Amino acid sequence: MTRRTGGELSGEPSGVLPEGLAEAIRGTADDIAAVLRTAEPDGSLLPVPRSTWTVGEAAAHLAQANALMADLAAGHERPYGDGTPDSLAEANERALAAFGERSPGPLAEMITDQAAAFLASVEERDPAEPVSTPLGRLNPAVLGSYLLTHMLGHGYDLALALDRPHMLDARRVELTLPFMVEAMPRVADPAAVAGLTASFAVRLRSGPSFGVTVTDGVVRTGHEPPARPDCTILTEPVAFLLLGLGRVDPWPVIARGKALGWGRKPWLAPRFPRLFRAP
Repeated sequence: MTRRTGGELSGEPSGVLPEGLAEAIRGTADDIAAVLRTAEPDGSLLPVPRSTWTVGEAAAHLAQANALMADLAAGHERPYGDGTPDSLAEANERALAAFGERSPGPLAEMITDQAAAFLASVEERDPAEPVSTPLGRLNPAVLGSYLLTHMLGHGYDLALALDRPHMLDARRVELTLPFMVEAMPRVADPAAVAGLTASFAVRLRSGPSFGVTVTDGVVRTGHEPPARPDCTILTEPVAFLLLGLGRVDPWPVIARGKALGWGRKPWLAPRFPRLFRAP
């Protein structure tokens, strides 16, 4: 491990995480903690929409996941499933069963403390040195994007359950793209992509683009869209992340004009989110 100097912790880019990512991680953790503190004293038993978890269970999972990410950034091996969505779900349930804390207040502190621990540890890493994670080996910048993505998804769930404003915005969503693009081939649904051959250009409104190609069920991604895609998708950034994480259904998003599709095969646009299973 190579020590890095400079410092996101002092507000300056460090060369380990992209500009703005450390601030987004810290700010998202703080926002989630603020949402959880509104749940005291008995909000832990409220159900989380579109989930089998309660608020206390979702918050406990977030605290555990942030601790896992901090350990990974520090170079500790932490086996956690085999990278498939089903195995990660099983690992989540085993970890929750072994962890008794469900009170929103203490869990809020754990979430922010472990996000800070991640940022401190990642500063010590060589930016080019991959880290072993539940979704394979990722460089530290993509690992940071993974942490942000995970917090935004579950933070949205908690805000929805507690009827509070969520913490997703366009800038934070853009910072999830390094992880989302890296993860998509790993979480493709074999049944959904079987036999499919198609290319997609995905564009965030007023933001970056990326490409996805599926060749007879094999998924590849890139940070540049294909030159002649079969389907171009333009989506509002927050809608993109919620679709990608399975938090909303495609048709209502399309009906509200937050996602548009065109090209030789525009009918593939509503199908696109269902090609993947969020871990």
